[in-house]
Amino acid sequence: MANILNIETSTDVCSVALTSEGQVMEHSENYEGQTHATLLSQYVKNCLQYALTREMKLDAVAVSIGPGSYTGLRIGLSEAKGLAFGLNVPLIGVNTLQLLTVSTMFNHFIEEDKVLYVPMIDARRMEVYTAVYNPALQPVLEPQAMILDEHSFEHLLDQGFTLIAMGNGSDKARQVLTHERMRFISGIKPVALEMMALAEKAFREQDFIDVAYSTPLYLKDFQATKPKNPLLGLQAK
Repeated sequence: MANILNIETSTDVCSVALTSEGQVMEHSENYEGQTHATLLSQYVKNCLQYALTREMKLDAVAVSIGPGSYTGLRIGLSEAKGLAFGLNVPLIGVNTLQLLTVSTMFNHFIEEDKVLYVPMIDARRMEVYTAVYNPALQPVLEPQAMILDEHSFEHLLDQGFTLIAMGNGSDKARQVLTHERMRFISGIKPVALEMMALAEKAFREQDFIDVAYSTPLYLKDFQATKPKNPLLGLQAK
């Protein structure tokens, strides 16, 4: 098994974990939000120091590439690229929606027969970043930005599937998705220590992303918001 440094900054959670041989060796995480820029480097340093004192050679860096927060994804990927380049190790990109799905599978036993997993990441108002995966983690619906309404995922529910929704976008989905076969699991957040299975799989398959040119999976273009004080938008003449 590989020694992998995992970085997750796609939502309000900032987390880093060092994993090896199927175990979490060291990890740090913060759930307070807006802390990525101030805490991430220290969390990385903690894990690297742990590896150094135990003479562990790092084999790869894994980073959650989205979808998620534009700022968080940029910070995380930038840190991961710098580490991979400086240490001369490959870079692994982990899809955040798959990460949420795997976390749910590992932590919750689902007894339903025809089950599909629907990870959701908040994208403001009634929009979410989402996808649909079967238990083999194969996409039934590819990752996309979706505006939720009462008809969302209707074609899958009509086929008799039970849909398991999770992630911070699923909270608002409860308001409109009231079908009897919709299930909602609270408290599932993307964190670095849960990246281990996906990162190790990618390492075994040599599924790496480009250290120089890889970009986050945004799913939609960034839209800057207007300043609340109109004077802030004026330039001095």
